[in-house]
Parts: sequence; C-alpha cells; structure tokens
Amino acid sequence: MYELSVQGEFCAAHALLIGGVREPIHGHNFRVRACVSAGELDADGFVCDFHVVQRSLGEILDDLSDCNLQEHAAFREGGPTAEHIARHIHAELARRLGAALAGGGAAPRAWVSAVGVTEAPGCEAIYRAERPGRA
Repeated sequence: MYELSVQGEFCAAHALLIGGVREPIHGHNFRVRACVSAGELDADGFVCDFHVVQRSLGEILDDLSDCNLQEHAAFREGGPTAEHIARHIHAELARRLGAALAGGGAAPRAWVSAVGVTEAPGCEAIYRAERPGRA
C-alpha cells in the first residue's frame, strides 16, 4: 500500500457544546493532514500529483479560514468538533479530487484515505475512509 500526505493549516473559531454546556468561543490554528492511498502506483511511479492535492486542500481550507465555524454551512447539522471538521474536509477533498483519482493523474484506484485535524499540539482527530469497492 502506498500513501502520500499533504498538510495545511487554517485559523478559525468555535464554541463547542460539551455535556450540554457551551464553552466560550475561542480560536485555533487548525493543522490538517490529508492522505491519499493506492494499492499500486501509476505509470509514472506516483500515487497522485502532490500539487493537485495541495491546490484542492488549500481551496477547502481557505473556505474555513477566519470564520466562526458555528456559522459555517458545513456544521449546521453537527458542531464543528475536530472530528466533524476532518469528515467535512475529507468529503470535500474526495469530491474535488474525484476526476484526478479516477485515473486521470493518479494511480489506479487511488482514494482519499484519511484526513487528520489537530487543534492543539498532540491532539489529532482522524477521519478514515475504506478503500472504495471494499465491504
């Protein structure tokens, strides 16, 4: 199995509901690590072009930057926990990279396998996706 990862960062605020109590609004420099995996490499020896993943991840993080995540449309159904942020970034990245990962610029059957979000040093929430086509 091969895996590449691309990292990025964005600044945003949130105020989570914990045990029924809303914490004060506060900000983080969220660090994000996105992983793309493949069982085999493409004809050029790559999982995927790093630049394609960097560009797409950057666009997603730009959308989340400098906002109150409580007010972002992506988190209306669930609070902006690190876990929900990781799931949202994963879904957006998989959608944006769909064409590239379907064979145009990536190894056969490459997929966005995981997204990790760190909101404080040593504290990372990871959303993992199963390889497409597996039960």
